[in-house]
Amino acid sequence: MTTASDFALFDTPIGRCGIAWGAAGIIGLQLPEAGARATRVRMQQRFPGAREAMPPSRVRRALDAITGLLRGEACDLSTVALDLKGVPPFHRKVYEVARAIPPGTTLSYGEIATRIGAPGSARAVGQALGRNPFPIVVPCHRVLAAGGKTGGFTATGGVTTKLRMLALEGVTPKRNPRAELFDGEAGLGFDWRAAVAHLRAVDPKLARIVDLAGTAPLELKKTPSLFGALAEAIVYQQLSGKAAATIYDRVCALFPRASHGPTAEQILRVADKQLRGAGLSAAKVISLKDLARRTKAGELPTLAEAHAMDDEVIVERLTTVRGIGRWTAEMLLIFRLGRPDVLPVDDYGVRKGFALAYKKRELPAPKDLAKHGERWKPYRTVASWYCWRALDTAKS
Repeated sequence: MTTASDFALFDTPIGRCGIAWGAAGIIGLQLPEAGARATRVRMQQRFPGAREAMPPSRVRRALDAITGLLRGEACDLSTVALDLKGVPPFHRKVYEVARAIPPGTTLSYGEIATRIGAPGSARAVGQALGRNPFPIVVPCHRVLAAGGKTGGFTATGGVTTKLRMLALEGVTPKRNPRAELFDGEAGLGFDWRAAVAHLRAVDPKLARIVDLAGTAPLELKKTPSLFGALAEAIVYQQLSGKAAATIYDRVCALFPRASHGPTAEQILRVADKQLRGAGLSAAKVISLKDLARRTKAGELPTLAEAHAMDDEVIVERLTTVRGIGRWTAEMLLIFRLGRPDVLPVDDYGVRKGFALAYKKRELPAPKDLAKHGERWKPYRTVASWYCWRALDTAKS
């Protein structure tokens, strides 16, 4: 690989990215890590000896185009000069075809293989894109698996990051009829095994809980829409699982033709009296109606839009709904969207599980749990999962 002389970090709608350059052009791009510090460390690892510097005008123009593209603007990156010294010839061919894919469109690994004159080499194409040193400029996120499925992605956040980038360009990969949120192991958009390995390395006490609970990943709950997930969450609030399921089934029975649960429009049309008759409290009827109104008015994101949004932005948007607080939004981030770095510090189960795992007599204060959780980044979701498992283990 060509040696980079300089690098810089820059802010984009998907987080703080990195760029390295030399005399012949861009040497590499880096998608966001867990935070600016982690992105800087990653750049220093990828480009030893490179110094952090102000980008010259030619690089600044590339940064402006990249940032604009990630804001959904029509920006042309085809003129950005790349230093391809050291890039294998096969990879160069793959990158050339991938670079020609317009924003808002996609190709499959197999289609790229055919276009470079190597049909049957889809796996090799995938490997080449997995080693792509120029993400965004060489838009590997626009390359999908067969049948329009998402395929893999090697950046931090995995498939979640890929979905966010595609959503910014107005692309939603095909879903199966049951509306799975993600493809891959347990439907997660990140590598669970890598997360577990990270937690073992940074927290020996949590590693003991992993040994007791095992490494099976959490499973995402399927949902056809963000509205559907939030409506169900409102019904389930402050009830036992069995009682909530019964009431939710009664609510759904009011709409026999809605195979995936009621829509916002249907909730707005149904009388409050009918919802109360299904077992909902007056407060929950008000919350459900408010959710439906905001959804219909476009005040809340769709699933595709949520993929392109940061966790805190989602929390901020969802908590404008009456009856939906931060905890409910965090549960959606974990169990519906599969976000890797969520720590619900107010959750009793997480706090109690933490106290058991770390042999504390009292529950940790939320601020203390948040402070301890800094070491778990960027996989605080997985750490939360094992705190819940610690509580389950103690009960069994």
